[in-house]
Amino acid sequence: MRDCLNHRAGFDRVLITVAATFLTVSASSALAQDQARSSAAELAIEAAIPRPEPANVPPPTASDIKLDTTATVVDPAKEPAREPLKAEAAPAPDKVETKPSDVATTPATEAPKSETAKTEPAKTEPARTEPAKADTATTPAAPATAAAPASEPVKAASNVPAADQPVADKLKDAIGAKASRYFDRKNERAAIEKFYGARDFAPVWTQGGSLTAAAKGVIARLKDAASDGLNPADYPLPDFAAATTPDTLADAELKLTASMFDYARQAQSGRMHWSQVSGDILYPEHPIDPNEVLAKVTTAADASAALDSYNPPQKLYKELKAKLAELRGQGNGPVIEIADGPTLKYTPAGKKQAEIVVEDPRVPQLRAKLGIAENANDTRYDAAVAEAVRKFQNGAELKATGILDDKTVKAINTPKRDKQIDVVLMNMERWRWLPRDLGVPSLGDAYVILNIPDYTLKVMQRGQQVWTTRVVTGKPGTHATPLLTETMKYITVNPTWNVPPSIVYNEYLPALQQDPTVLQRMGLKLEQNRDGSVHISQPPGEANALGRIRFNFPNKFLVYQHDTPDKNLFARDERAFSHGCMRVQNPDQYASVLLNIAMPNEKYTPERIRSMYGKSEIDLKFPTPIPVNITYQTAFVDDGGKLQFRKDVYGRDATMINILKNGRGKDLENVVAHSQPSYSRPATTLPNGVLAANNGGSSGPNFFERLFGAPTPPPAPVGRRPQQQRVFTR
Repeated sequence: MRDCLNHRAGFDRVLITVAATFLTVSASSALAQDQARSSAAELAIEAAIPRPEPANVPPPTASDIKLDTTATVVDPAKEPAREPLKAEAAPAPDKVETKPSDVATTPATEAPKSETAKTEPAKTEPARTEPAKADTATTPAAPATAAAPASEPVKAASNVPAADQPVADKLKDAIGAKASRYFDRKNERAAIEKFYGARDFAPVWTQGGSLTAAAKGVIARLKDAASDGLNPADYPLPDFAAATTPDTLADAELKLTASMFDYARQAQSGRMHWSQVSGDILYPEHPIDPNEVLAKVTTAADASAALDSYNPPQKLYKELKAKLAELRGQGNGPVIEIADGPTLKYTPAGKKQAEIVVEDPRVPQLRAKLGIAENANDTRYDAAVAEAVRKFQNGAELKATGILDDKTVKAINTPKRDKQIDVVLMNMERWRWLPRDLGVPSLGDAYVILNIPDYTLKVMQRGQQVWTTRVVTGKPGTHATPLLTETMKYITVNPTWNVPPSIVYNEYLPALQQDPTVLQRMGLKLEQNRDGSVHISQPPGEANALGRIRFNFPNKFLVYQHDTPDKNLFARDERAFSHGCMRVQNPDQYASVLLNIAMPNEKYTPERIRSMYGKSEIDLKFPTPIPVNITYQTAFVDDGGKLQFRKDVYGRDATMINILKNGRGKDLENVVAHSQPSYSRPATTLPNGVLAANNGGSSGPNFFERLFGAPTPPPAPVGRRPQQQRVFTR
């Protein structure tokens, strides 16, 4: 009987163990899958089984699993460390078992909590401590300690030097929360976040609190901004010497970057947008890419040269820059008045005479005025001073003798010199509006450039002048020739003159009121459409207002270059007489030069062009269009190296000087909207006695289509203040 009871008791223990194992494994599986309980019985069973709290730890790795597996085997060497706990909970050795359920349900990271929770019942009920024994025996201390760091995120190793880490932390905070305080433009803020984020926000202008070579180069370029016609005050420099804390170093870092952006942007596109000046200017936009600026300048061997590269690369711009330095006397000398006195002359040593150097108390002031830094207090009128005077005379349109006479003293002291500097500065600014590549590479960088104030047109190829001629440009005011860059696509021989609406409605229709036969006597054809609008044209011929050739570069201003039957105006020095279009003195030569550039195998000559003259239009299309740049250069350097000035016929210089002196900083870079030209023709009642052909259409093609045979051009960029747009023709 006792044996049966013993066997039964053993069987009961086996059943209890199996049941406990089943319930424990079920509970563990439910926790892993995070499934909801729906049965009251299951909830009761779950509540009765002690369970450790969940831990927010990363998924176990292979090393973690290996540690748990080996931890289930008791290490005799470590048993003394667990002696206090075993004294209370451990029974006879033959009762100790390692149960699979205990191993599966005891998380390594929560071992201390489970031990405490399951050991306390063992103290009050020693006879029922067997489950607790297994928990206690199989829960290792070492894995719990080793797994604890896994509950914290692992930080990636930083590439920032330890000395720069505090500055990097401040940069990260400033860029994340205060970037708009330093950078007004969204694309610049985005570039800053990307650039500094990629380098763990390490500073680029300092290392260990000292300026880097790149920073020194950028600072040097910003200090020398005046040499490129810019204002150094527009690019403030932070005081790195006074920046001794992470906060101030981070602040100086971002301020220098902001000034670098401002310089690059204005060096490339100008301090003012061309739309600020007038509605009859249209050049292609070429803004900087802040990402490219950061990458280029910070990785360049010479950061100053890299930043300087955003200035115009054209030869004419660089020549103006050199002349600006001469006008300033090789520098920005202080405002000093040179007193009257005797003529000063330097005589170099010759074969029969020694060098003659005179002294005068005015020479130190002259040295300062002309920017001669060496021997600033020297009273001798030596070779260096004489050469500086000679250069000044050359720039001031005086005879370059190097002799300081009364005329030279007066020129040095006169405001005229300052006015010339302003004119040069405005011309340098307008060069920033032009495309960086004036020509087309596939044609040897060929292009046409027309200078309105000089009334000249030049054809350039491979950096050399190929051909030049005189031109007549638009009258000042509403008929001023617009400034633009477009591409010449074709030439029309024997063109029809489609009279522009501005001339039709402002000049010819009022003339019809006085003389109904005036158009007929001029050889003009009048057509009236069914909607009442009128169109006036002149057929091809020798008397055509456009002459024998028209040069077409479609643009929204409806201007073009053309021949003229009236050649007498080309003999005048000032030739602003047209309605906006440009008359060319030698159109047959001009046509042959362009055609030989566009189609060199065709061997066009002026004679071949003239052989096409007749009564029918002939279009000669260019396989590759040739760029046409209409410019306004009131100051330029001629082929002999002399600085030339021209009359500000349209007042562009005066307008720009006023804008820069009274403008509002970065607001000048904004685009100003101007109303677009209208090609519509209002209905008109013709005077009695006027004969008009009926073309049968409702209105016919608009003027742009009649002129260039192309769709109406797209609208200009939208900006702020709308102004009335003018249409220019003939």
